[in-house]
Amino acid sequence: MSVFDLNALKKSFDEDGYVFIPGFLSPEELNTLNGNLQQFISEKLSSMSVNHYFYEDKNDLSSLKQMQDLEKYDTWFQSLATNSKFSELAEAMLGESADCKTVEYFNKPPKIGKPTPPHQDGYYFMLQPQQALTMWVALEEVTEETGCVKYVKGSHLKGMRPHGRTTTLGFSQSIIDFGTDEDRRLEVSFPAQPGDLLVHHSLTIHRAGGNTTANRTRKALGLIYFGASAKEDMEAKERYRQQLAKEREKTIAE
Repeated sequence: MSVFDLNALKKSFDEDGYVFIPGFLSPEELNTLNGNLQQFISEKLSSMSVNHYFYEDKNDLSSLKQMQDLEKYDTWFQSLATNSKFSELAEAMLGESADCKTVEYFNKPPKIGKPTPPHQDGYYFMLQPQQALTMWVALEEVTEETGCVKYVKGSHLKGMRPHGRTTTLGFSQSIIDFGTDEDRRLEVSFPAQPGDLLVHHSLTIHRAGGNTTANRTRKALGLIYFGASAKEDMEAKERYRQQLAKEREKTIAE
């Protein structure tokens, strides 16, 4: 972490709601991460709860879209999330000690990878205060065509926007009034190279396009951290989880 100016990153994070760190992972670190990820998929995916992984097309096993809570199934990913350069950066950005709540894998398969709707992660987190952030590591080249992340600059300073239901698997909520002139004017796209890192505040509005390419995937790893001062509304979260589980069961049955 010594090669990064944490004070400058913190200033940008506070003002913009996000930071972009090219080359956060070295080629060696990235190779190790990808190797452990492939081993996890081949050896441990089948043992995961059905609520923790999703396919873009349930009839196509090559279309794995998302995995959640990798750290609960594998000690290597647990160590990645704690006492690491990721946790050090999270605490620097939040200005307090922080705990990693989940390590996630994301992919947009070619042709069928759907857009990620505009949303704020804090809507799902149900925290008071919203002292949380999400990290997103590119595992391969990410372009506009494969679905790069887009942020609305400074949107974390303007509170929670109204959200409503979507049909996008893995992203059940979307900002219902997104697309104002200000949203479009302040939106910034972030194509990325392997090992690049994006970090955004839990109230920062973001989205991503679908994967329109014929043969390129869009793979990334996500880590979510909650600051020590953030308190969860556990009853509300449990109601939300139960509702998602019911909807997933209905989707599987169909």
